[in-house]
Amino acid sequence: MPPRPVDPAPVRLPVTLVLAVLGGLAAWAAFPGAVTAPGLWPTAVLAVALLTVATHGARARRGAWAGLLFGFAFMFPHLSWSGTYVGLLPWSALTVACALFYGVLGACLPRLQRARRRLAPLAVATGWVALEAARARVPFEGFPWGRLAFSQADAPTLGLAALGGSPAVTFGVALAGALVASAVLALLRLPAPVGAPRAVPRLRPAVALLLAAAAVTWSGALVPRPTAAEDGTRRVAAVQGNTPAEGLEFNAERRAVLDNHAAATERLAREVAAGTQERPDLVLWPENSSDIDPYENPDAQAVIEQAARDVGVPVLVGAVLDGPGRYVSNTGLVVTPQDGIAGAREDDTRHYVKQRPAPFAEYMPYRSFFRVFSDKVDLITRDFVHGDHVGLLTMGDVRVGDVICFEVAFDDTVRQSVRAGAQFLVVQTNNATFGTSDEAVQQLAMSRLRAVESGRAVVQISTVGVSALISPDGVAHDESSLFTQDVLTGDVVLRSTQTVATRVGAAPELVLSALCVLLLVTARRGPRRGRPGGRSASARPAGDPVPA
Repeated sequence: MPPRPVDPAPVRLPVTLVLAVLGGLAAWAAFPGAVTAPGLWPTAVLAVALLTVATHGARARRGAWAGLLFGFAFMFPHLSWSGTYVGLLPWSALTVACALFYGVLGACLPRLQRARRRLAPLAVATGWVALEAARARVPFEGFPWGRLAFSQADAPTLGLAALGGSPAVTFGVALAGALVASAVLALLRLPAPVGAPRAVPRLRPAVALLLAAAAVTWSGALVPRPTAAEDGTRRVAAVQGNTPAEGLEFNAERRAVLDNHAAATERLAREVAAGTQERPDLVLWPENSSDIDPYENPDAQAVIEQAARDVGVPVLVGAVLDGPGRYVSNTGLVVTPQDGIAGAREDDTRHYVKQRPAPFAEYMPYRSFFRVFSDKVDLITRDFVHGDHVGLLTMGDVRVGDVICFEVAFDDTVRQSVRAGAQFLVVQTNNATFGTSDEAVQQLAMSRLRAVESGRAVVQISTVGVSALISPDGVAHDESSLFTQDVLTGDVVLRSTQTVATRVGAAPELVLSALCVLLLVTARRGPRRGRPGGRSASARPAGDPVPA
């Protein structure tokens, strides 16, 4: 009889650490950036596979160290934009905070790989979903940047977003990676039968597992991504006015940012009047396009209202408004040619206040505590308030879902606008404070996923780029360049049908996270190496089951 398959022994510690670092770098390479260009999405699958192999058969402590190294190798380059103008300390602190989550995942992976009835790949995939669910919620309301799903804007797995949102995409990527890891482990655990070529038994299970990984990866391509208009189309003009400077002082010159956006809009109006440009139905300005409060500064109000009258259609303006109280609010305002800004602040259909201001960027939690570590906390002189209503605005006869910058990373903020009736989405953002870093293209990848997830066209409009018109299938059109003045015009489709992902909401994420906990609890205990009576994998009796 051929010998029974056996589990490979845990890899040596140096190999574990090398695999973890390589896995983290593979995860980083999957995302778009200056070095990685559009992003090498298959390396996200490779990243999961490397960390899975690195932690196979390990104890929780070694798994935790592997996860931490993975997290550092991934997040340090991925979040390089966070230190563009504030230095190494905030960048490093954010990296550490994110890496800790991967340390927890690494500690859990050895046990998840001992799931019963050959459920190890499924268990590993649920672990990734649970990790990202936690990161999206704690601490300080969460920081979802770097989800596996956000690396898949050009991948077939993107289609899974229409079924279960970003958690479904992450699950697909992680399941494929875990299957690849199982293929590698199959090669290590299956000796050849007597008299047979050694390559045959080693390759059969490995090939089957690799085919399963490919099937999971390409399953998203089978999910329909309808792009047909259901409520007609509207022509939009997205105005990227540019800023006079990069960095934290982008608005140091009073009214310069506003004047840039007004000038670009007035130029559009002249082209419409001359017949060289079709009149838009809506004009969209980005976050912080008015660098001063138009309600407190009559000159700013006059500039904005004149731009709306010149173009003759509603204009969505991004402005920082004083109040309530000691706070300021990051607001989208609908300005009409007839009424200007009058009444917009009191009308929930004409203004939206960002619900999720970014911690340490728009508000400072525990200011006195963090001041001990850096006086840069006082760069934020006034905290931004949290908005209290859904981002659904009315512009003419169109219902627009407004998402402001950092919010595009959060599933529920985008979903609630679509559930409320948004016919297309706009992501207002200001990327001037991140220079020419990777932040803008990473954010665009998120907007592309949101288009598929919601079944809506998305317009991402930035002060300095990258801006783009995105169709409901996630394809970006007419991308702008960084730090240029540009006006993107095009027809966006209006849709009302809700995707499965919109209807089921957070249910897939919660179910998969609960399944992860269940599999952790019910997983078989590992061998007690080095103890009397302990049994190593190689000593398993012939009748014992072999984990997949």
